[in-house]
Amino acid sequence: MSDQQLLAKCQAGISTWQLAFNQQDAAGCAARYTSDSVMDARPFGTFKGRQEIQAFWQGIMDKSFADVEYTNVSWEAAEDQGYILSSSWTMNKAFGVVHREHWVIEEDGEARLLSDDFEVQGER
Repeated sequence: MSDQQLLAKCQAGISTWQLAFNQQDAAGCAARYTSDSVMDARPFGTFKGRQEIQAFWQGIMDKSFADVEYTNVSWEAAEDQGYILSSSWTMNKAFGVVHREHWVIEEDGEARLLSDDFEVQGER
């Protein structure tokens, strides 16, 4: 797979995650993470594995957070595998930054988050 194909798959992965979030589908969000993924959601804590990650996103959705959009998106090739995304983001009720999302291609050909580090910086 070429670097451009790899990047395109990772970009499709974040688009799929964003669509799931905006459709209030916590299971769909969690499906975009590897089975052993680690998510650092500042200031909420660290969540490990799809079950904890899905529960986190469901809790956010239950509080009526919706409509995530990304701006100032940057992609860099990761040293070992995949791509690193960093960006700013906004939702209907909050805003913040993605410090580091590590996207990888798994054996099934799907792009998933190996790790996710983001921060809520304020409310709207």
